[in-house]
Amino acid sequence: MILTFILAIINGMLIDNVILSRFYGICPFLGVSKKTNSALGMGVAVVFVIVLATLITWPLYHYVLVPAGIPYMDTITYILVIASLVQFVEMVIKKYSPSLYKALGVYLPLITTNCAVLGVAQGNTDQGLTFLMSLSNALGTSLGFLLIIFVFSCIRVRLEASNIPKCLKGVPIALITAALMSLAFIGLQGMINI
Repeated sequence: MILTFILAIINGMLIDNVILSRFYGICPFLGVSKKTNSALGMGVAVVFVIVLATLITWPLYHYVLVPAGIPYMDTITYILVIASLVQFVEMVIKKYSPSLYKALGVYLPLITTNCAVLGVAQGNTDQGLTFLMSLSNALGTSLGFLLIIFVFSCIRVRLEASNIPKCLKGVPIALITAALMSLAFIGLQGMINI
């Protein structure tokens, strides 16, 4: 049981990475990854929201929506839960780290519409995962988001200082780098069977 839990986390982090394999959450991935501090802050905020959203939405679906005969209301319910969590995260960051709040800018409230966050909550119920497997999926996916956005920001910081042709500076080289990272991570697929 514990091995399955750990393998599910590793699978979500590396093999079925939400950004590089499923291409969810690309907007904050490209928008916030110019500096390592803002990328780390966004990654931690996404981890918090995804894990807490799973802890709330899984029981809500199984113990409220399904018994009430309205499981089709899941997406709307998940969006309301996620929006509430993002508002909470936004207030905490604004109070305790105004510089991070300013650095994240418009991307912080956009966590509400980040398809990675909604995709995990929706995927957990669509796949019929148990509560523990949903939690491991949420933890692995969110840690994978954090890992990739941070690594990508480190690469982008180095790229800014590199001698790159003018036509490739900025977004073009970022997209090329993301594509190469994606190829590397897709190469890991098939290594773990849960």
